[in-house]
Amino acid sequence: MDSGEKLELHSVMNCCQLSYQYSWTTRKKRSLKPFKSKGEDGETRAKVFNRKRKSDDSVVKRNAKRRRKICKVEEIGDEYYEDDDCILSDWVRRNTAKRRDKRKEEVMVKIESGEYLEGDDCTVGNWFSEMRDRRQVELEEDEEWEEELRLCSKIKATSSRSRTRNLSSNSPENVTDVSPSRSRSPASDVSDSILKNGISNDCTTSRKQESKEGGPICHQCLKGERITLLICSECEETMYCLKCIRKWYPHLSEDDVVEKCPFCRQNCNCSKCLHLNGLIETSKRELANCERRRHLQYLVALMLPFLNKLSKFQKQEIEFEAKVQGLLPSEVKITETINYTDERVYCDHCATSIVDLHRSCSKCSYELCLQCCQEIHEGSLSERPEMKLHYVDRGYRYMHGLDTAEPGSSSTSEDEEANPSNAKWSLGDNGSITCAPENLGGCGDCVLELKRILPLTWMSDLEHKAETFLSSYNISPRMLNCRCSSLETEMTRKAASRTKSSDNYLFCPESLGVLKEEGLLHFQEHWANGEPVIVRNALDNTPGLSWEPMVMWRALCENVNSTASSQMSQVKAIDCLANCEVEINTRHFFEGYSKGRTYENFWPEMLKLKDWPPSDKFEDLLPRHCDEFISGLPFQEYSDPRTGILNIATKLPEGFIKPDLGPKTYIAYGIPDELGRGDSVTKLHCDMSDAVNILTHTAEVTLSQEQISAVKALKQKHKEQNMLDKQSTEFCSEEEEEELNMPEISSNENDETGSALWDIFRREDVPQLEEYLRKHCTEFRHTYCCPVTKVYHPIHDQTCYLTLEHKRKLKAEFGIEPWTFVQKLGEAVFIPAGCPHQVRNLKSCTKVAVDFVSPENIHECLRLTEEFRQLPKNHKAREDKLEIKKMVIYAIEQALKELETLSEESQPMLQ
Repeated sequence: MDSGEKLELHSVMNCCQLSYQYSWTTRKKRSLKPFKSKGEDGETRAKVFNRKRKSDDSVVKRNAKRRRKICKVEEIGDEYYEDDDCILSDWVRRNTAKRRDKRKEEVMVKIESGEYLEGDDCTVGNWFSEMRDRRQVELEEDEEWEEELRLCSKIKATSSRSRTRNLSSNSPENVTDVSPSRSRSPASDVSDSILKNGISNDCTTSRKQESKEGGPICHQCLKGERITLLICSECEETMYCLKCIRKWYPHLSEDDVVEKCPFCRQNCNCSKCLHLNGLIETSKRELANCERRRHLQYLVALMLPFLNKLSKFQKQEIEFEAKVQGLLPSEVKITETINYTDERVYCDHCATSIVDLHRSCSKCSYELCLQCCQEIHEGSLSERPEMKLHYVDRGYRYMHGLDTAEPGSSSTSEDEEANPSNAKWSLGDNGSITCAPENLGGCGDCVLELKRILPLTWMSDLEHKAETFLSSYNISPRMLNCRCSSLETEMTRKAASRTKSSDNYLFCPESLGVLKEEGLLHFQEHWANGEPVIVRNALDNTPGLSWEPMVMWRALCENVNSTASSQMSQVKAIDCLANCEVEINTRHFFEGYSKGRTYENFWPEMLKLKDWPPSDKFEDLLPRHCDEFISGLPFQEYSDPRTGILNIATKLPEGFIKPDLGPKTYIAYGIPDELGRGDSVTKLHCDMSDAVNILTHTAEVTLSQEQISAVKALKQKHKEQNMLDKQSTEFCSEEEEEELNMPEISSNENDETGSALWDIFRREDVPQLEEYLRKHCTEFRHTYCCPVTKVYHPIHDQTCYLTLEHKRKLKAEFGIEPWTFVQKLGEAVFIPAGCPHQVRNLKSCTKVAVDFVSPENIHECLRLTEEFRQLPKNHKAREDKLEIKKMVIYAIEQALKELETLSEESQPMLQ
């Protein structure tokens, strides 16, 4: 720090001619600069406390006895302060404020009377200068966020310094002095923190650090002067300062840190530790060879029927080609196409992944999957016109119910189905398929040739090998035959009120219970029935790393290049009212996360982050958080994205492009009351694969009485607008809703311990759900709060969220209702593939989710793949990102290889 900076940080204590000798952590902004403590050589020193060391010093003895490591103030002049529990800066602020006010009164009296000496002119100037400096400090604190980002990018690009520490343990006293050192600027603190990213992953090295001048430093902030450092009694080396403990570890007391520091607890969130992976063991249970063999046999047995179906489908196409060529099926020669493992092959018509056999044009390279070929022969191929739906932005007043829309002006819909193309896909006289017409992307000239990607007999050989293996083993499923879905027990949670139903209760075990094999069997029984599962206290199995959004943001800023770091001051979020992307200052977003945000009319503003950080880079940008999340996953045989033995997605060979299954973070605002418009929700949708979602952090936002009154008045405006809008004439009035005598449904949103309200529908109820949504689609609002005028697929469009009233109408009209429950902090929710679901945040929530593919739900993944390929060409859900068919064949191959390895390993033991 240069002399100019020292003048700007002129202490109020020096103005008041007060001096105290103490050791304390002070803020850089809006706090009092302490009088430096002097050692025998007159240099600045800090104090380090260690509970295990003995000393005759009376003050240290008293601290050790009370097990408190806090600041002590020693008598310097006529005044002293004895209350150890009081914050010194508060006491100084009160006393200096009194003196300042008294001086201000005296100076103002002199100014008004005009009777002040020439020397007083300087005093008045100093006072006004001091006030201006204080206001300037407040402005600087507001800019601290952006300043830290600039420092990150600047220092990371220019600095290459690093520190090592060698702490002496032979101090005769319990207070260890810091050797003389210069004042260090904030820039150096940030640079040192960033530079740790490049250091070795050796944990011991990270603890053996000292400041450049050779003194002890805080492991978190790397500072080592004018602060109190607490030494860990576990390792007797790592130290943390009081400021870092209170700021980054509020759940730990000072005694907790002395007993076992965050580093030893494996939940340190300093810059270096956040960028290390492999520090914790993510797998919670080692599987014996007999268990692995049983799981692999179970996997092959469930997947073989789908391999048989795929192989049969290919044989039919070969037989058809033989008829076209006038040959026997065995005489048909199929050309192998050039394909690389790091590329995906998709059908040019339906965007479905191509695994092996397909048809291709030799002129324009147009490729067609076997499913489309079959539809062409049957005459049932759809042209899949593009979706053209445009929502009109009618402004702020319309979204808040203060204006009504002109008839038909809220949204416009144009569909190419109204003007179907006259071009048809032609077939040859012998049944051969020509290339697609030009308006469908082909050339329309050449005959499509049958080609292959895999070796000629590879799939049939794999099928035969799997069948031979299973015939030699007696594979009978191990079932518990539980009936807890219809009973209320300590391991179930009521989620529905269906009559004549045996699945109103969901399996809800404790996280510690799922580590046993019996817990996995219990899970499999409910999972095979397509039931969601809730696991309580999943985070109890982790070291306890902070999921505070600010901790994650800090790690991201320091783990990217300088250009990206400077861009981290802004994030892209979704405004839930308009359903549009907005750009917002990162600090302002997180302030709203904890305190709430409102529009000008006091209507709550609900924001949620869009893909932050990007899911395909989560493990690279937040490696420590990724390990923490995986270590907390229940039923890791299924959910582990790296090594889950029953997770089919982990079986793809190295070098293949793997689907983006997460982990992904979802950070969004939320309030308990259902607004009906602009709620913080994930709208009704259906995932292509299985998923598990863990609630890692929450922040409760309470509306003021003024907001509550404003929301109530605006809700009435919304009802009036719904009645007046031309496209919302079917809305029922409040009186009509009462006359319908709506049935009661399960609702747990008033549970104060819950943070997110889930609605998950059964697979067998999907047809009725889709019919209801098509019938009532105009009652839902989407982009710019415009009514939904058309649905291409009522679930995959993701344009609807069923409020409590809609769920009651659904049960009244179709007799179905979802499983409804609230997710609490630390709970993991397992959602089976094929179950439509929606979520509303009751608090500001940070959730982390990962997708997986279980053998029990392959049939649902295939069904959804077929539904997606029927969507319009530009539909966001259309692409086959999962490639489930490819997963199945390679998972069987990998499972058989592992079984052979286990058999070879067991042979020497038998001999």
